[in-house]
Amino acid sequence: MRPDDEPQRAADDPAAFYTAGYALADPAEAARMGRWRALGARTKAAHVRTLCARAGLAPATLVEIGCGDGALLAELAAQATVLDGFELSPTAIEHARARRIAGVRRLEAYDGARLPAADAGYDLAVLSHVLEHVADPAPLLAEAARVGRHVLVEVPLEGNRSAARPAKRAEALRIGHLHAFTRADVRELLAGAGLRPLAELSDPLPLVHHAFFGNGARAAAKWALREAAWRVAPERAERWFTVHYAVLAAAG
Repeated sequence: MRPDDEPQRAADDPAAFYTAGYALADPAEAARMGRWRALGARTKAAHVRTLCARAGLAPATLVEIGCGDGALLAELAAQATVLDGFELSPTAIEHARARRIAGVRRLEAYDGARLPAADAGYDLAVLSHVLEHVADPAPLLAEAARVGRHVLVEVPLEGNRSAARPAKRAEALRIGHLHAFTRADVRELLAGAGLRPLAELSDPLPLVHHAFFGNGARAAAKWALREAAWRVAPERAERWFTVHYAVLAAAG
């Protein structure tokens, strides 16, 4: 894994950085980013459901750590009886509460270090696209393992040739990515937290994701090429371009 050498805003003041992202002054831009988060949440939720099904896990209680505006929790409302969400940004929590998600018990801002939850208090703790934003992901993953009997992690695997290009790295930094993970990095983090993988998947994402911000024809061509490469050799493809990787793990 590669933390960036230069200090970044996301690392300097994470709560302020992400609060700004959920408090956009331009209503049109705020609405567009809301649609983007909703699109991502549908795919992330599908990954959660797939991995739980593969592992035979039916969680009654679920916590999302780094829940943002609640988009993913809303998609997971039918996945568990009780859902909680914790997040650095108080503004994001206000948005999440406004959704009035069925089954949600607690939506709270916290300090990013110690979760206000009991040991093994949840059947499943979800860290979806969070660890790449954290300067030191190991303690946060250990905290997830403390409160969850199972932990589900999803990250973009940006330790590849395409994502290493200067323009791609600049964009990753702009949105707060502090690490460029490989699959091996994630497995190492899980082992360090005492977690054993039960099921995993990778996903180059559907065309609708790649075309969201425009350049439809170009996005379609790039997506078709990457989708074909990934289907032939998924782990080899990860060395060339970014895919999303999700893994469900348990203690031991």
